[in-house]
This record gives sequence, structure tokens and C-alpha cells, in this order.
Amino acid sequence: MNIQFNPEDYKCKRPFHVEPTNIVTVNDDTQRVTDEASAMNKRIHYYSRLTSPADRALIAPDHVLPAPDEIYVYSPLGTAFKVDSCTDGYGKNSSLVTIFMIWNTMMGTSILSIPWGIKQAGFTSGITLILLMGILTLYCCYRVVKSRQMIPLTDTSNWEFPDVCKYYFGSFGQWSSLLFSMVSLVGAMVVYWVLMSNFLFNTGKFIYNFVHDINVTDIVPGTNGSNKVICPSAASGPPPQNRSVMFSSGNRTGFELFEEWWDKSQTVPFYLIAVLLPLLNLKSPSFFAKFNVLGTVSVVYLVLMVTVKAAHLGIHLEFNWFTENEFFVPEFRILFPQLTGVLTLAFFIHNCVITLLQNNRKQENNVRDLSIAYFLVGLTYLYVGVIIFASFPSPPLSKECIEQNFLDNFPSDDIMSFVARIFLLFQMMTVYPLLGYLARVQLLRQFFGNAYPSLFHVLILNLAIVGAGVAMARFYPNIGGIIRYSGATCGLAFVFLYPSLIYMISLHRAGQLTWPALIIHIFIILLGMANLIAQFLL
Repeated sequence: MNIQFNPEDYKCKRPFHVEPTNIVTVNDDTQRVTDEASAMNKRIHYYSRLTSPADRALIAPDHVLPAPDEIYVYSPLGTAFKVDSCTDGYGKNSSLVTIFMIWNTMMGTSILSIPWGIKQAGFTSGITLILLMGILTLYCCYRVVKSRQMIPLTDTSNWEFPDVCKYYFGSFGQWSSLLFSMVSLVGAMVVYWVLMSNFLFNTGKFIYNFVHDINVTDIVPGTNGSNKVICPSAASGPPPQNRSVMFSSGNRTGFELFEEWWDKSQTVPFYLIAVLLPLLNLKSPSFFAKFNVLGTVSVVYLVLMVTVKAAHLGIHLEFNWFTENEFFVPEFRILFPQLTGVLTLAFFIHNCVITLLQNNRKQENNVRDLSIAYFLVGLTYLYVGVIIFASFPSPPLSKECIEQNFLDNFPSDDIMSFVARIFLLFQMMTVYPLLGYLARVQLLRQFFGNAYPSLFHVLILNLAIVGAGVAMARFYPNIGGIIRYSGATCGLAFVFLYPSLIYMISLHRAGQLTWPALIIHIFIILLGMANLIAQFLL
């Protein structure tokens, strides 16, 4: 329920507390709820099921609305931001703030896999695909923004995109949008668990070696000098676990014992359970949403870090269009769909863009602001991806050594990488409970009519989500693979299929559907299907 309110007089009109549905308030101030308020809350929930969201006859009046203190919008693979209060259907945010919020919400963990995606596609093909996917996803996002306006004779001012899907496709649209939304959320949480295990492992290793004054080197090929770059994938045998050789004369038994109990895939993913599982079971994660600024700080620091690294490493490029040599990859590679899968999620904001733009002060600038935000996001991805790929030292290392998480190409004792891992680890540990809360609200509310039916229900759901994360961190710690699979899956529905279908259906009902529009949007749907199928073939 997208609630509009006047922040100046809500206190004198608030004898009751009403739980929202679509945009969730995480305020859990239950001690102020009286029996009368609880009864009114139940009546309003009952009335809301008797009519469509567009029927304002049974909408809750202002004096029964909850306080606007804690309303947040969440991005599947990004952060959460607070929605400022608005009056008379118009937001308070300037265009600059709106652009920044869209950029901040869209920037997520995908940025760590962009250099690997460029390597998989080829340097020239990778740059071209980032530009084309940015334009394509921007157009589909534009169709999402305009989808409510295509519905005649209905007040859609409070609708979200799932409501639009339900209008056109009925219960199938409602449940399928829930399914694909859960895919994006659970996929995000799995990626977070893999990355948190990685960052915690390297952080713990750095601290242990520093405290015990141990000088170690990773048993993997790498460059020499103060700006060392390593190639973990070139290590022989099973997937590298950052095993090390100790050169100091310290306590070898203690060092070996540490490595046995501090293993990237065998032990560290299980240690996170003790910290994060209790946080997932909290009724209100509002405290963690206050750390949203860490997402911006982390991205800014990553941009600064890759700039400094590139300045020290220099540029290492060689252009071969179709032939591959020992140190460089061709400009075009058949593996390019792996990058498009990552980019589908990297540019994914379609499930919450309506809410973001609804708080824009000048609604007529929505399309312009959305386009600028997409341009800035694409520019950020291009900068990080191109700089990391171009500065990767080839020779002596091959470009094939670029990891799915480019921070893995820097050893655990690298200071700048250590700071980046600390930032990202703390940010992810605060965002993870928010993503879990949103998954709980969407799933349990659909099945039980309550986001917290009981501790048992919540615990079972959280154990399943945490178990998926631990299993992936243990057996398939490839964030690029997880991102491209989940991105292509949820992107098929929210990016390619539903926006195009809804646009064609609305044009057909208005008698305005033309052959060019039909062919173009069918082609977009086919691209989304091909993008998903290709992830399982390459």
C-alpha cells in the first residue's frame, strides 16, 4: 500500500496502527497499539480484500494511517533507502536526489563481476554489450513506468508493478511476479552469503597474519612488487582456498591449526550462521536500514581503488578479434551471454522504479531523471570493468585470470583490498537482514496473511534461505554464475516479458497496435528467453 500523507499533522490523526503490504514499514512499536486500534486494523485488512486497489471507496482515511517514520524501498542486489514523506500525491525529492537514489539502489554486488563478464565476452564486445543492455533495460524500465497510465478508467496512483501484472494477467500475474521476485531476493541473499564468506575469510587471514607477525605468500601465480596481482584460478588441483606458505619462524603448529579452522569454504560459511540467523528472525530490521550510506561509500571506494591500482599497474591491452593467445582474449567470444546475464541483474530496478519516481517533486521529469540515472550506472560499470580489465598485468598473467569477484585477484595482505572487504562485509551484513525481511513479508503474507505468523514459520523459512547460501558457499562459490542465473531468470519476467506484453495488450485494447510495435516487442521477449536459455548452455 503506497501511503500518501501529510507529515505535519499525522500525530493528531493517528489513534490506529495499520500494517502496509507493498512498501513495508519496519516500525514495530506494538506497545502503543490499543485493543480498539487492533480491531480497526483487522477491519481495514478485511475491507482491502473486498475490492481492487483502484477502488477508493474503502481506502483507509488519513486518521487511521501509521506514522511515516520507517518506510523503505529495497533493491534486490543493492541497498535500501528511506522514502521521504509526500503530500497530495507528489514527492519532495528534487531531480538530483531522485537520480542519486536510483543510482544508489541499482549499484549492487554485480559491479564486482563486471570485469569478469568483459573477459568472458571480449573487451570490445563487453563494452558494446554494456551499452546495448543499458539502453534495452532502460527502455523496458520506461515501459514499466508508463504501464499504469495505459490502464483506462481506473485510479492507479497507488499501484505497484505487481498490481499492474495482476490487472492484466489475473492471479497468474500475481503469483508469477511473486515467484520471480523471490528468485531475485533469494539469489541476492545467496550471492551475499558467498561474498560475506569470502570477505570474512580474507579479513580474518589478514588480521591473524598481522597480529602474529607472519609473512605468508599465496601458492598461486602472481606478479612481484608492492602492487601484487594474483591468479587463483591458475593453481593446480581443486579450487584454490587461498592456502599459504609461511616464511617466518613462528609457531607452525598454530598456523596450520588456524588454516584448518579458518577455511574459505569448509568452515567460514558456517560461522556466519551464528551472527546472521538470529538477525533474520527479528520482527523489525529497521536498525539496519540506517546503514544505507555504506552502499554509497563502498562503491565510491571501489572506484577510487581501481583508479589507484590502474595508475600503478599501467595499461595492458592487445587487440585480437577472433584468435586467442597466451596472455590475451579475443575481442569477441562465444561466451558473451554470461555477461548479458550479469548485466540483466546489474541494471535491474524494474520492481521498485515506480515507487522511486513517485517521490520525485516534478513528475514530468521522471523519464529524464531515469535516463540520467541509467547513464550514470552504466558509466560506473564501464569505468570499473574497463579499468580492471585494461590494467590487469598481461603479461606475466593471462587475462583469463580475472576472477568472478575481481577483489580475489588481490592477495589478502593488500591494504586497499582489505579496506574494501571490510566496507563490503559490514554493508552486506546490514543489508542481508533487510533482504530476508522483504522475502519473509512477500512470501509469508501471501500464504498466511501475516508477515510473522510465528517464530517457527519464520525460522523454517530463514533456515531454508541460509541453508541455500551455505550450500552455495560450500560447493559453488561462483558469484558470477549465481548472478547471471538469477538475473536472467527474474529479468525474463520483470525486464523483458511483462513490460512488453503489457504494452502490446494495452495498445491492442486501444486499437493502436501496429506491426512494427508488435515485431519489436516480440523480439525483446525473444531476447529475454534466449538470454535465459544461453546461461544453461555456456
